Amino acid sequence: MNASTTASTTAPPLESEEPLSPGYDAATKDDAEFNEHFRHGFTTIDDVQMHYVIGGDGPQVMVLLHGWPQSWYEYRRIMPSLLPGRTVIAIDLPGLGDSTGNPPSRAKTVLATYVHELLDHLGHRENVQVVAHDFGVSVAYPLAAQYREQVSGLFLMDYGLTGKNLKFAAIESMFWHFSFNKQRPLAEELVTGRVETFLTHFFQGMRTGVGENISDAELAEFVRLFSRPQVLHAGFELYRTETQDEADNTKLQETPLTIPVRMITQAGLADMVLPPLQDAAPDATSADVPGAGHFLLHEAPDRVLAEINAFYPTSTA
Repeated sequence: MNASTTASTTAPPLESEEPLSPGYDAATKDDAEFNEHFRHGFTTIDDVQMHYVIGGDGPQVMVLLHGWPQSWYEYRRIMPSLLPGRTVIAIDLPGLGDSTGNPPSRAKTVLATYVHELLDHLGHRENVQVVAHDFGVSVAYPLAAQYREQVSGLFLMDYGLTGKNLKFAAIESMFWHFSFNKQRPLAEELVTGRVETFLTHFFQGMRTGVGENISDAELAEFVRLFSRPQVLHAGFELYRTETQDEADNTKLQETPLTIPVRMITQAGLADMVLPPLQDAAPDATSADVPGAGHFLLHEAPDRVLAEINAFYPTSTA
């Protein structure tokens, strides 16, 4: 089932605030293609300055939510190809990337509210198409569940949604970093000053597919971001609220989503993540990407783009 192509309510471009994050354009200032089509924006929502990248003027609004340990920049490769017929907004989650400030909680229901309010501020209050990877999925679901008129579909990548039937305790032992990242303040103390070593090991260790790994330029951008102390801390905090997220999702799943929902995963995981996803959206579908690992946007960008366009068709897609 395809997601609705009903156009979102759009508004004229808003003036951006002065950025609080130094070097926010380090990866894009010399990128001619980026600067032709996209611009950085900053808007304060409840004491958190939210950073987003926006491009295009098409009637359909598409929002991109990133995972850990990344930022909006994980979508950079495919963003120009998403533009025909769309306005594309890639958001740095609260306190991550080049967003600045600390929300009162890292519970994903709270982070989703920041995304909701940012979209409201930008004038996109209904029929927004959402694309999310990894922890972005954990924000995308409560965004759709709490603000049902705002979201018209969820296209999700490689994440097990905890809640009614999938418990965090059941998956915590599957990956070493689930336990490590929860250790407060040990994780911050061990990684501070060693961010490049930590991220290099992580990206290499998580790559199980045959596609390309992240590039040196992409790694440099993520190292820049997670070398910001608040971002390093915020990233680890995503894991420290998993029990709360599980409880919140269980309550939200009492009212199932009726919008189209699709999940694609690394090779071999589609059947595993589909049942807990169907706790949230009974008609959800899934598929895996043969030969690919967790970082689908890097290892299989053409397949991801084709899947997005099939799920969210436009007249020009």
